[in-house]
Amino acid sequence: MKAKIITLENKAAGDIDLKDEVFGAEVRKDILARMVNYQRAKKRAGTHKVKTRGEIQGTTAKPFRQKGTGRARQGSVKVSQMRSGATVFGPVVRGHGHKLPKKVRKLAMRSALSAKQADGKLVILDGAELKDAKTQTLAAKLDKLDWGRVLIVGGSPVDEKFARAARNIPNVDVLPSEGANVYDILRRDTLVLTKDAVESLEARLS
Repeated sequence: MKAKIITLENKAAGDIDLKDEVFGAEVRKDILARMVNYQRAKKRAGTHKVKTRGEIQGTTAKPFRQKGTGRARQGSVKVSQMRSGATVFGPVVRGHGHKLPKKVRKLAMRSALSAKQADGKLVILDGAELKDAKTQTLAAKLDKLDWGRVLIVGGSPVDEKFARAARNIPNVDVLPSEGANVYDILRRDTLVLTKDAVESLEARLS
């Protein structure tokens, strides 16, 4: 399929052929959901923790005699039913990440790109470069383009001046082509790819 290329000044810069297998694939919402869960699970810290019976400070002596008190028998003050006792089957420090086959991850990426293309939210940019790393200059250009919440995927590496200028603009993310991922594509309204990024993604997903 063909797509138009524009510049940062919103001027036409020719056309580009997009591979149907990458940008025209079937949009699988179930696969997108699996991929987002996979990415978010890997980012979880997993540092939640409660004290088990072996970690509670306290005496190991029997709290009171076995018989004659009228109370239920107890052998330790560390058990869960006692005040300040341990927690049974509580959370422990662990990783929440899980495995997802490489084929599924690639399919999810193709689905995300195809969804943006189908919704008319995919923009091909001639190049993401600036002469001066000035946020004010870039912000003015983005206002004219009216992209709103946008993810800009550049080449590898991303132009340093462009990335620095975009750093302080709200709702604007800039990633290199190898850093493009499903979660960041879906969380922004508009996806902007440079020509270099298109070539890199097609080589990666074909």
